[in-house]
This record gives sequence, structure tokens and C-alpha cells, in this order.
Amino acid sequence: MERGGLCAVIIVVAAFANPLAGQTSASTETISGILRSRQFDRALQLLHAELERSPQDAKLWTLDGIALSGKGEKKEALAAYRKALGLSPDYLPALEGAAQIEYESGDKEAPQHLHQILQKSPDNPTAHAMLAVLSYRHGDCLTAVKNFEESESLLDSQPKALQQYGDCLIRLKDVEKAISVFERATTQPNADATTYLRLASAQLLAQRPKDALATLQPLLQNNRADSDVLDLMASAYEADGNTPEAVRTLRQAIVADPRNVDLYVDFANLSMDHQSYQVGVDMINAGIALQPKAAPLYVARGILYVQLAQYDRAEDDFENADTLDPRRSMGSAAEGLVAVQENDPNRALATVRAKLRKTPHDPFLLYLKAQILADRGPNPGSADFREALESAKTAIQLDPSLAAARDILAKLYIQAGRNEAAIEQCRRALRTDPKDQTALYHLIQALRKSGHTDGIPVLLKQLADLRAGATKKEAEHNRYKLVEQQAASTEKTQP
Repeated sequence: MERGGLCAVIIVVAAFANPLAGQTSASTETISGILRSRQFDRALQLLHAELERSPQDAKLWTLDGIALSGKGEKKEALAAYRKALGLSPDYLPALEGAAQIEYESGDKEAPQHLHQILQKSPDNPTAHAMLAVLSYRHGDCLTAVKNFEESESLLDSQPKALQQYGDCLIRLKDVEKAISVFERATTQPNADATTYLRLASAQLLAQRPKDALATLQPLLQNNRADSDVLDLMASAYEADGNTPEAVRTLRQAIVADPRNVDLYVDFANLSMDHQSYQVGVDMINAGIALQPKAAPLYVARGILYVQLAQYDRAEDDFENADTLDPRRSMGSAAEGLVAVQENDPNRALATVRAKLRKTPHDPFLLYLKAQILADRGPNPGSADFREALESAKTAIQLDPSLAAARDILAKLYIQAGRNEAAIEQCRRALRTDPKDQTALYHLIQALRKSGHTDGIPVLLKQLADLRAGATKKEAEHNRYKLVEQQAASTEKTQP
């Protein structure tokens, strides 16, 4: 059960001790004894003979599943358990055996069988733990927490489950309880650096920076500190009012991991907080020298340039960021895009077109089609460009409040040289959402191209403020997300 964050707690152990509740024959008692002595091949020989005589006996099929599972033949064991359940749907040992294998393999029937187990045995902590992990894996933290609470007796021997329990509590904003759970996890003999990072992140969220620093200190003492630890420590020092130590630690993190874009962005945020704009620019320049195609670095530097009143440079940086990553650098216009687009835009486009054939008047689908086509960079006048333009126009006609479609339409108008039309779409989008960074950015572009430059510095300041706020909010969110991703990566590399 390592796959889900639990160690191998075998539900069917109980079935080995007493595999057949109720009436048993001499033959099944003999086979049960052989199974308890782990003589699986011998048990299978006897079972095959018994099953020829009694092929409709669910107990025998369950014993067959136990023997096959003991040999490591999981697929065959699952088939035996399911045969038993076909004959006796509520037979608990068969449910337990099937659920165990389904859980380990990620089979979609695992939740159903676990719920059946809990109907018959409501206090089964392992079934609760399995359901908790499955719910965590699918992002259902409300269900996960409920089941983690019911499996408390198991959790102290399951550090990964404790971590997942704490993660869900964080997502549900129960930070103090999460801290308590992570503290339990750090007392385990095999607690790793990720466990301490989780605890320190939670302590920072609870505005307890001194506790976070104390939690992280052992990682430094054992010479195991990496850039993630140092970055988190820098945040804790800053939250504790020790800015010089925060700067020193963050510089140390950058030296340890000089290609980590997030570290430079964090340094830029620190520079912004203390109005040390040129220091931030100098550090971002060092990052861009190593990562010249990292859009977040250009956004961060553009924000700093605005504070220095270097508006032309800020505009150039925002434009570079938009060119490098049009979907993410300047706002959330493409937030609703199907995830597959990141890897296969052609398939994404085919999927959206297929859906539009069924629902041709869906404004969001029309917006998605326009977004995907626009991201392919079609030349004005091309078939793709015309299709994107018409799709965005139709989306707005169907839903005038769909600001994201206006953002795409403004972008296409700018590319076509229709700057006044772009300005109109941007202003309408901003009336719907004054914090629409994409609309604000395109408005700046269109005004500059049309020669109306007087108000651009004010708009750039507004854009920089919005972007700085969004960046800090994202940093707070990602600080904990980073720990989760690191943990997932560690689990994937384990043998």
C-alpha cells in the first residue's frame, strides 16, 4: 500500500487468522491452517480439488485469492476474490482481499469495496485509512480528513499518511490542527526533511516564524539544507522582522540553486517590500543571464522598473514575458484552458471543436477555441486568425460578461492593427473585472500603438501593483505546494 502513502498493512491478515467466519468444513480448516503456515502452493493444490467439487463456494474462492496473493500473483488473486463476491457480494474476507489489491493497483472499484467493508465493520481503521488516501489523491480533502480521523490508531505508524492528513487540513484552513499532525510525523524514526518542511510551512501560515525557524534548524545542523529549506528560512526570518538574515539566507539559497527562478522572484518581492528596487533589478538580471526564457523573471523586473519610473523598460519586460508565456505571464485569461493544451494543442483544439458540434452556442467553448487558435500565433488574415476572431466575437455576443474572450479579441485586434477596437474591448473587460491583468496589459499596448501615451505610466503602475500582489499571493500558495510536489517526487523515485 506504499503507493497511496501507507505501508503494507494487509487487510486480509485477519482472514489468515480466521478466514472463514461461520460454518467451516474439515477441508477448509485444514487449508486455513496451511495458509497460516504460508504453504501457498500446497494450499492451492488442495483448493483446486475442492473447487472442482464445490465451484459455487465463496469461501473456497476467497481462500484461493489469499493463497494466490501470498504468492504475489495479484491479478489472479483479484479474479478469485471477485468470483467469491459474485457468489456472495457481502462476504467480508473477500471484500477485504479485493479492496487490498485494488487499492494497491489503483483500481476504480477500490472505493466501492472499501465502503462495503465499512458498512459491515464501521470501525475498521485500515479501510478508513485507505479511503482517506484515495480521497486525498482525488483532491477530496473533506472526505479524506473524516476518514483519517477514523484511522487515528494506524497513523502514528504511517508517516506518509500523517503528511497527507496534514496537507488536507492545510487546504481546509485548519492550520493549527495540521501543525499538530505534522509534529506527530516528525517524531517518527524515519521522518525526513520533507516532514520538517511541511511543519515549518504550516507554522509560517499560522504566523509562528520563530517556531518555523526552530523546526528548520536541524536540517542545517545535519548539513542537509537545500535551496527549499533556505528559501523557507528566509521567509521565516522576514516574517520575524530579521530582514538582514532573510536577505543573507535567500542569497545563500540562490548560490545553492542558481537556476531556480522562484528564488529570484522571492528576492524581487523582498526588494519591493523594502523599496530596494535597484537591488532587486540587479538580482533579477543575474537570474535572466542564466534563464533568459523565464517569463516570471521579466514580470518581476518589469514591476521593479515601474517603481523606478523606468516605464519603457517595464513595458519591454512585460511584452517579453507575454511573448515567452502568453498563457500565464500577464494574468489568468487562459486559466480555464483544458490541461491537455499544455502538451498537445492540436488535440485540445480537436476536442473543443467536437464539443462545439454538439453545443455550438456555448460561449466558454467558443472562447477556448479562440484561445487555442490565438496561442498558435496565426498571421493576421490567415484562416486560423479569422476563425479565432469570429469565435471570440461570437463568445462575447452570447455572454457579454466573459472578460477572457474580450482579452483574446483585444489581442487579435492589436495584431491586426485595429488598436481602437482593442482599446474598447480592454476597457469593457476592465469594467467587468478591474483586476484583469491581461486586459490592462493589452490596453497599454493598444494605447502605445495608437499614440495615446499620456496615461501609460499610471496604467503601468496599476499593472505592476496588481502583478506584485498576485505574485506574493501565488508565492504564499506555492510555498506549501512546493513541499507537496517535492514529496510526490520522492515517492516516485522510491524502489
